[in-house]
Amino acid sequence: MDNINANIDGQFSNGTPTKPEEDKLRLLISDDSRLLRKKLREELEKLGCEVVEAANGKEAIMRDLEDEPDGVILDIVMPEVGGIEALQVIREVSPDVPIVMLSSAGTPQKLMQTLKMGAIDFIQKPYTKEQIVRAVAAIRKAKAKRLKKKEEELNAAGGAEQ
Repeated sequence: MDNINANIDGQFSNGTPTKPEEDKLRLLISDDSRLLRKKLREELEKLGCEVVEAANGKEAIMRDLEDEPDGVILDIVMPEVGGIEALQVIREVSPDVPIVMLSSAGTPQKLMQTLKMGAIDFIQKPYTKEQIVRAVAAIRKAKAKRLKKKEEELNAAGGAEQ
């Protein structure tokens, strides 16, 4: 019974995704701690996510451009380019991608700053599994909303041509 987990939809599985492969979330996680990335990757994969990693904000920006993830989880304090700067650039090039900030440097000012810049959530380290489950659910919901909007735009464009 220990290896049975509830998935986002409240159904039970043995850790394998119950959704079709094309519905699998592709998430970018960026944190300078290799250990944290490994732990977070394992948790996200148990939730049926495909994970891409970046060790700093500069790498996160490049991976966002190359991999076009469904969502991004960013640490704030990272070498080269910090999470707030990475959030700003990613928001400019990928305005619809949901971004969750994950940091131990979570002052109320930083929380407000990142939310005003378009982050959908701010998780304080050390995080709980429930916080990660909620973040994945929010990213999944945002992806569904983006896909529905794109489908409506395509239908409207197709109807206008006829």
